[in-house]
Amino acid sequence: MGRIKTFVIDSIEVENFAAEGKCIAKHNGQVIFIEGSNVHPGDKVKLFVNNRKKNYAEANVLEILEASPLRIAPFCQHFGVCGGCKWQHVPYEKQLALKWNQVNDQLTRIGKLNLPEIKPILGSDKTQYYRNKLEYTFSNSRWFTREEISIEQEMSKNALGFHVPKRFEKVLPIEKCYLQKEPSNAIRLALRDFANEHNFTYYDHIAHEGFLRNIMIRTSTTGDMMVMVQFAQNNDADIQAVMEHLHQNFPEINSLNYILNQKRNDTFFDLEIQTYFGNPYIEERMEDLTFRIGVKSFYQTNSEQAYELYKITRDLAGLTGNELVYDLYTGTGTIANFVAKKAKKVIGIEYVADAVEDAKINADVNKLDNTLFFAGDMRKFLTNEFIAEHGKPDVVITDPPRAGMDEPVVRTLMEAAPKTIVYVSCNPATQARDLAILSEKYDISVVQPVDMFPHTHHVENVVRLDLKK
Repeated sequence: MGRIKTFVIDSIEVENFAAEGKCIAKHNGQVIFIEGSNVHPGDKVKLFVNNRKKNYAEANVLEILEASPLRIAPFCQHFGVCGGCKWQHVPYEKQLALKWNQVNDQLTRIGKLNLPEIKPILGSDKTQYYRNKLEYTFSNSRWFTREEISIEQEMSKNALGFHVPKRFEKVLPIEKCYLQKEPSNAIRLALRDFANEHNFTYYDHIAHEGFLRNIMIRTSTTGDMMVMVQFAQNNDADIQAVMEHLHQNFPEINSLNYILNQKRNDTFFDLEIQTYFGNPYIEERMEDLTFRIGVKSFYQTNSEQAYELYKITRDLAGLTGNELVYDLYTGTGTIANFVAKKAKKVIGIEYVADAVEDAKINADVNKLDNTLFFAGDMRKFLTNEFIAEHGKPDVVITDPPRAGMDEPVVRTLMEAAPKTIVYVSCNPATQARDLAILSEKYDISVVQPVDMFPHTHHVENVVRLDLKK
């Protein structure tokens, strides 16, 4: 007889947090990983076990029977349904401790690394309104909360907000979001109201029909603001009406853009951007540097904490002005340009060609003549031949995507043998894997976690490696 895969546990106490923001409990000696953003250690809950394996099980919370005294009140009305800010009910100091523990656990358990004492995590001064970029989705398939289900027949099925986790077609309408400063909420609500007044259709993510698809809002510490609207139908008069409405009602927007996207996905990097008003970019500043950020540009979404992260990276690089620096996965060249004045020369390599063009523009804007940027697949680009042509790096800064570096890239780095590597990671688990290989030739001298995203389980980690003597 097979094992029972699903069952209900009427009452169990949540024991602790686990990786990726989950919680854990134990039932009959088996560990249960609990999904959901509204649980906290010390809660007594009713669970639905939806997946039972040999060594563990997975469950969702049906009901919180008794709340933990360690909880704090969440500040957002959408908490528990929206997929973001899952740790609002966890005191911020506890969040920081959990993230520090995550870094320590993954570097020691996965990487089995010989570590120095890990530095205290650098928390974010702002824990609300810290993001400089948000994207909201239009959908004709609204997510109804439990309280709304009984009256959903009387309510509009349209929604402008965030995708519900694991449901690509379902969108939770957002009234107020605490992630981005005003007038972000006001712009979204004004566009929603204008669309409803004119009976514009919201996008159907299954049939791929509808007029309004997506809105992106970007802000900067300089006061600049960018808005980009995605339309899925080429209704020129309606497009112009939407854009003019935003232009007239929000003079703060100094970069107003739109895209006609009739593909079956929301990506727009291969599409032409139309600038309705202002510049096709906004500007961000760090120290005496100016960075232009276009619609397609990548830029760290917590501007003020990004500055702290880059200062740590620059300090750990230990530059004296005589070094050749390689900046791998350079993106739009923010780190490369940020450290350039402290280096003899900086070479940035990035897969996305548009990002490299942004990096070159930002170097020109800042009159930096000691940077050089290349676009290409890192595995094929960073070779012994490339290093022989452009010079052996004294320092390497690497900031790869969540998947980490490919092993051939790590091996090439070890052959090049720079005296210092500064590894910036948004995923300590894949960082630990790469560090385990690098530790054959390098000692880890500094580990510095940084919190870029309060109220989430995500953590950034910076590691300095020194070539063994």
